[in-house]
Amino acid sequence: MASTTPTPGHPADSHDLLRVQGARENNLKNISVDIPKRRLTVFTGVSGSGKSSLVFGTIAAESQRMINETYSAFLQGFMPNLNRPDVDLLAGLTTAIIVDQERMGANSRSTVGTATDVNAMLRIVFSRLGDPHIGSPQAFAFNVPSVSGAGAVTLEKAGRTVKERRSFSVTGGMCPRCEGMGRVNDIDLTQLYDDSKSLNEGAMTIPGYTPDGWGVKLYTGSGMLDPDKPIREYSERELHNFLYHEPTKVKVGDINMTYEGLIPRVQKSMLSKDREAMQPHIRAFVDRAVTFTTCSECLGTRLNEGARSSRVAGLNIAEACAMQISDLAAWVEKIDDPSVAPLLSALSQTLDSFVQIGLGYLSLDRPAGTLSGGEAQRTKMIRHLGSSLTDVTYIFDEPTIGLHPHDIQRMNELLLRLRDKGNTVLVVEHKPEMIAIADHVIDIGPGAGTAGGEICFEGSVRGLRAADTPTGRHLDDRARLKDAVRSPRGALEIRGAQTHNLRDINVDIPLGILTVITGVAGSGKSSLVNGSLPRDASIVSIDQGAIRGSRRSNPATYTGLLEPIRKAFAKANGVKPALFSSNSEGACPVCNGNGMIYTDLGVMASVATVCEVCEGRRFQAEVLEYRLGGRDISEVLAMPVAEAAEFFAAGEARTPAAHRILERLVDVGLGYISLGQPLTTLSGGERQRLKLANQMAEKGDIYILDEPTTGLHLADVEQLLGLLDRLVDSGKSVIVIEHHQAVMAHADWIIDIGPGAGHEGGTIVFEGTPARLVADRSTLTGQYLAEYVAG
Repeated sequence: MASTTPTPGHPADSHDLLRVQGARENNLKNISVDIPKRRLTVFTGVSGSGKSSLVFGTIAAESQRMINETYSAFLQGFMPNLNRPDVDLLAGLTTAIIVDQERMGANSRSTVGTATDVNAMLRIVFSRLGDPHIGSPQAFAFNVPSVSGAGAVTLEKAGRTVKERRSFSVTGGMCPRCEGMGRVNDIDLTQLYDDSKSLNEGAMTIPGYTPDGWGVKLYTGSGMLDPDKPIREYSERELHNFLYHEPTKVKVGDINMTYEGLIPRVQKSMLSKDREAMQPHIRAFVDRAVTFTTCSECLGTRLNEGARSSRVAGLNIAEACAMQISDLAAWVEKIDDPSVAPLLSALSQTLDSFVQIGLGYLSLDRPAGTLSGGEAQRTKMIRHLGSSLTDVTYIFDEPTIGLHPHDIQRMNELLLRLRDKGNTVLVVEHKPEMIAIADHVIDIGPGAGTAGGEICFEGSVRGLRAADTPTGRHLDDRARLKDAVRSPRGALEIRGAQTHNLRDINVDIPLGILTVITGVAGSGKSSLVNGSLPRDASIVSIDQGAIRGSRRSNPATYTGLLEPIRKAFAKANGVKPALFSSNSEGACPVCNGNGMIYTDLGVMASVATVCEVCEGRRFQAEVLEYRLGGRDISEVLAMPVAEAAEFFAAGEARTPAAHRILERLVDVGLGYISLGQPLTTLSGGERQRLKLANQMAEKGDIYILDEPTTGLHLADVEQLLGLLDRLVDSGKSVIVIEHHQAVMAHADWIIDIGPGAGHEGGTIVFEGTPARLVADRSTLTGQYLAEYVAG
């Protein structure tokens, strides 16, 4: 029998490198690098240095593009168009599986169980073993309604047309009262319209429903209502048509539209979304106009009585989904039935993966939209942990986000397991604990934006420590405990906090100082801060929610900076401000103010070319003749933030309103990004800090920051601590939910929640100064903080 051992020097064995040559995506400066395959490589560098441009924008993008090209042209038409990255050569690519920080879809019908297919497996278990037996798996699905019907059907039989009576029924699990939502809503009609006005007079008070918009034209032009009659004078029939009319086709002008009552229209367009996914002004309207109460029929389980009546091993499916996953895994282990043994094995394996990855504290009925970025990323990882695939490239974007130092060790073990199965693991990361396990490190920098985009170092972790790069210099940084802490000026009292897993907590959060709330992931930190603080407190909350923006959005538009700049240009030149907006009258007519012309080539990748008329400057030629301080509007938008801050500080261009916004951007470490840079090109850390700078302008006495070190390089953490100090010294109270030991060491007061996650947490395990936490070492946080400051 012939040997299957590869011959020494076999050509196939020479492909052990992933080679990148001449990468120029975003700020990358024609870099070339060789990445070892079947090893764990960590990419590090300051935020905005080009890590994501190399890993996601170049390597992952080309891998996905080439895989998409293997599908038929028909299928490619339904896939996102991916342009070829700006790179000379990519060799040795393998299939890339990307596990990023994007939040999971915030559809209110999506839960942890439905998003990970665990609910699907659980439904089959109940349909096979449930007592009493009520039907197929869809009888336990809260997204499937029970329907039945009957009628005549026409068939062709033996050359004759025959009519037969047929009936059908589908047994679903959806609660009929709340339609599988678990809650019902009561809408305050006074918040939808002003009944003293007519529709033409602007009676509608719903965001987006303007008198000249299609939302209102549908009602005024349908012929069903008198648009000039005050709503309070409507007859009973007119009011029913306005508020509750079932969908029907109408003609408004020359356009066919579907007319529907205002209440179901608002429910579909606004209330079907998860609250966390709503835009701020929509969320404010919903909070004002809608009262949500738990459905009295299903008690919030989303399931009808039939689905709740069937039990397996003492539990119905609603009770199983409400259990903490670590407890549910133990319950599944006890079920012993050969008829569903393979299914139970797969279900146990998936539930055990939740526990291994540190998400055992979740429940399957947790809405997917409420997961943090870190939780969503780890939930996506679950489907890959038990995968049999080898020789693929796994790409992770800061997998330690939201993790306590105790949980980072567990994450490290999982990444090493993926590598040891023969996969290439690429990780973009800042945390020293994860950099330490790398087989290979690539440090990109030295600075951010135009000051970055170069390979500063590649090699081992030991070599990085000795390298004179920002990462190498700061890798062993250790923050010292403060010699003296500030004294509080009063306290924010929380009494009987019971949100989620909190156990009737009483705690006083000191005011006028820097307070850090910490604990392992899932211990109850966010529940305490977001669910228990008094509603009447003057609070500015800065969470991890992603900022949304198209390629037309940029830091100047997002922060409101463009408004004072446009007014300054208009005043200096005696023209109107709208000329200085690339989204308004001043836009180049050829590219519509984009600066680029995008050509859609159907199933092929769309092509972007620089506009030949405005040469990428976005504005009409005559607009560029107007100047302020010797610069035109396109030159100002091309300025880095730090340069613009100096430009608007003094001289002819002095604009105090613009200067204040620019100073905040400099304070959060964004001095290098340009004012007109599209938001779509900013990294996760840059977007977080842009949001921080924007919300710092809001008036409030108490600032709450949820993990502000997200996406921050070691060198930038010191700058963040300085910013927090300035906020406190200006008279504000700052409360930070954080895992980073440097922030803990810098605190005046620490509240540690735990001791574990889920129902093992929810209690205050320590309150006091960082020095006392280190001295006591009585909690997990205390032990890790003591190691950190001692190191």
